Amino acid sequence: MKLGIIGLPGAGKSTLFEALTKIIQEDTTHKPEDRLGTIKVPDDRVNRLSSMYNPKKTIYAQIEYLLPYIAAQKPGHKSDEAAWTTVRTCDALIQVLRNFEGYGGETPTPLEDFNRLNEEMIFADLLVVEKRLERLALDSKRGKKADPEEVRLLTECKEMLEKEKPLRHNPELAAAKQLKGFTFLSGKPMLILFNNPEDSENIPDTGETLAGEKFLAIRGDLEHELAQMDENEAEEYLLEYGISTSAMDRMISLSYELLGLISFFTVGPDEVRAWTIKKDTVAVDAAEVIHSDIKKGFIRAEVVAYDDLMEAGSYKEARNRGTVRLEGKTYPVQDGDIIEFRFNV
Repeated sequence: MKLGIIGLPGAGKSTLFEALTKIIQEDTTHKPEDRLGTIKVPDDRVNRLSSMYNPKKTIYAQIEYLLPYIAAQKPGHKSDEAAWTTVRTCDALIQVLRNFEGYGGETPTPLEDFNRLNEEMIFADLLVVEKRLERLALDSKRGKKADPEEVRLLTECKEMLEKEKPLRHNPELAAAKQLKGFTFLSGKPMLILFNNPEDSENIPDTGETLAGEKFLAIRGDLEHELAQMDENEAEEYLLEYGISTSAMDRMISLSYELLGLISFFTVGPDEVRAWTIKKDTVAVDAAEVIHSDIKKGFIRAEVVAYDDLMEAGSYKEARNRGTVRLEGKTYPVQDGDIIEFRFNV
């Protein structure tokens, strides 16, 4: 799963990317290009399971962050459609809004910045919809019958976009299978980050502008400094600023939730591992995440909830208490389930 980091020039996108991934770019003369980083999803449950089983390997869930190269836009101009190409490959977006004074004391205008980029994505999607509807109409005149469901969905998208509403505000429409190939920008789940100065955690009054949106305040420069410290230095720094947890950890967890993801675990002396699946994934499909042969030969899933295992103190005691259970193919896997798949191939 991949999230794209977007925002206007000067918002602090590179600072955020480096704070998240700890991939620091010292050379400021580098050629313009996309940057990609893979990081582990912080999860105390993995830590505790690893302490319980003392495995040879501990593997966390992972998530990718993309910092796409988009040439600086001139005020009043929209980005070239080609600039959005790599952004379209992302599963969700993080929009960074400058909420600190710019160079020369420039006052931040985060809500205006949000509207500007939001309008660009809506405009780009509208062009795609109109082009496709025109093509379908032309094909129809030539005797090629269009899929009426595709036409209905695209028409609904067009009406929404013309009202300057992003498609993500209608998740069912944005997730329609017939529209998947269009990779609509405004249909992607989005987290909005107010990039604040080091001395502020305040979120500006958003009024109705961000109604229905998910947002969080961060202190980008502070987090960037933390990313360059060792663990002990970082702990002292957090104490100095009275911060209990890094905003980056909160943001990574929110990113995971934004994508509609959960984790289940496999445990043992060789490996404790978190596996990533979508919410409502059934057991037989969760098995395939580990290996296709497990799905093919699926018999049963032996399941215990994380909280039940922690309360019992051991797998054996959880079994004695009756909290370890056998589930079939259609069991909807829950976040935190510890599963051993029984299969035969």
